[in-house]
Amino acid sequence: MIILDKDTKAIVQGITGKHGRFHTKNMLEYGTNVVAGTSPGKAGQNVEGVPVYNSIEEIKQYEPDVDTSIIFIPAPFVKDASFEAISQLDTVIIITEHIPIHDSMEIMEYAKKHNTTVIGPNTPGIITPEVGKLGIMPTNIFKKGNVGLVSRSGTLTYEVASEITNAGLGQSTCLGIGGDPVTGISFIDTLKKFEEDPETDQIVLLGEIGGIAEVKAAEYAEKHLTKPIVSFIAGVSAPLGKRMGHAGAIIEGTDGTAQNKKHLLAEHGVNVADKPSDIVKLLKELQ
Repeated sequence: MIILDKDTKAIVQGITGKHGRFHTKNMLEYGTNVVAGTSPGKAGQNVEGVPVYNSIEEIKQYEPDVDTSIIFIPAPFVKDASFEAISQLDTVIIITEHIPIHDSMEIMEYAKKHNTTVIGPNTPGIITPEVGKLGIMPTNIFKKGNVGLVSRSGTLTYEVASEITNAGLGQSTCLGIGGDPVTGISFIDTLKKFEEDPETDQIVLLGEIGGIAEVKAAEYAEKHLTKPIVSFIAGVSAPLGKRMGHAGAIIEGTDGTAQNKKHLLAEHGVNVADKPSDIVKLLKELQ
């Protein structure tokens, strides 16, 4: 497992909102150690038995060991909430989508200065099966195992995780890096963590059209990783120059096309699946 383990003590920023309430309940039911939440002006309330405070600074007076935050706050206010969390915690997970790119750039620069891990924005979050989840993913499709999964796509993560579970394999940790052009933790950052994780034996990397992040990850893996990687790139039929789904998925020239990425990944020693259903077959062949 990586990032999220049994020692993680988490808070929810925006806990009294519709999404904050709903997902706090689900995270608690899965066993996640959510110890507090923030909602300015609503201190003294509680959500699913979790106490609500005005700020993280207040929480730290009662729970000094909190180390992780998950943010369910509307996009215009995420920058301020992120800065508050980054300055005081080790890990910040930003679920919110449609955050202005300039805000995201400032958030990531601030996180670098504080050596804080940011997951997202526009991410389904992270789950360590049988330990906890900080995110919005359905828990029933995950099962404890030794496959580490990292993805740019939320729905594709669910599809592949479900197939891995149904094949009897299971996952060590599943993490969505986020689908926006500017995100925190990268494919390379995650591969480093999986390589060092004794509970991860194989890695699945789910990419899509747009950018060159997957290719950079493959170049890094060829030089530094010993664990086998299986990859799938979504968007084979996507037309050039058309944005597909979100701002991170846009092709310019040939660099970001699915076919070009598949070719380059294979050149760097990554096992590339032609369709999601081939991933499990490749994982079993590599065992």
